[in-house]
Amino acid sequence: MSITNPAFSASSILENFTAVRGQIETACVKAGRDPSSAILTAVSKTQTLEALSAALATGQRVFGENRVQEAYQHWAHQRDGLELRLIGPLQTNKALEAVTLFDVIETLDREKLAKALAEAITKTGRTIRVLVQVNTGAEPQKAGVLPADADAMIAMARDTYGLNVEGVMCIPPADQDPVPHFQCLKTIADKNGLTVVSMGMSGDFEAAIACGATHVRVGSALFGQRNR
Repeated sequence: MSITNPAFSASSILENFTAVRGQIETACVKAGRDPSSAILTAVSKTQTLEALSAALATGQRVFGENRVQEAYQHWAHQRDGLELRLIGPLQTNKALEAVTLFDVIETLDREKLAKALAEAITKTGRTIRVLVQVNTGAEPQKAGVLPADADAMIAMARDTYGLNVEGVMCIPPADQDPVPHFQCLKTIADKNGLTVVSMGMSGDFEAAIACGATHVRVGSALFGQRNR
């Protein structure tokens, strides 16, 4: 369920989006990249419809959601013209709902889910893209395949299940320098001929861009800190 942010105002969200977009552009230029080569995914989990309307008013059209049910509440009534990306863990019994709503599933991490997604794609006739989530820090509490298993997961998703695997994503450990994790993910992407690298969040997206991120997932820097 969406959580009210008492500090919310449309003007503050506009200011935040303008600032973050400027930081992304600066980071791209500093890295010798085209400013349009890093796409801002606005993380809209727990946000109110008012906050999302303010984000839409800034021209934002790419959004990341953590939960399928909440994503339907946010977007089912205003789906056209948007790119919706699932950036949270996906249970296999939610695969059909996810494929029906989302354009991109960023959290493929096991064969059972690959099979469920393939079946859902066949059933719906939708063409969606998939990213393999890599647990670069080998953290037991996090989803994602280990880096050593990423090549096999990518190949299986492509060859066995016919999924359109276009990239990889990671969430580095919160207590470590993210750069080695970003470099690890970019290496996996390059090795497998993948063009999309989703990495970097509010606190480290500039470092992620320097390491080759094509998509950065930003929430609190845009919408403010969420209530717990």
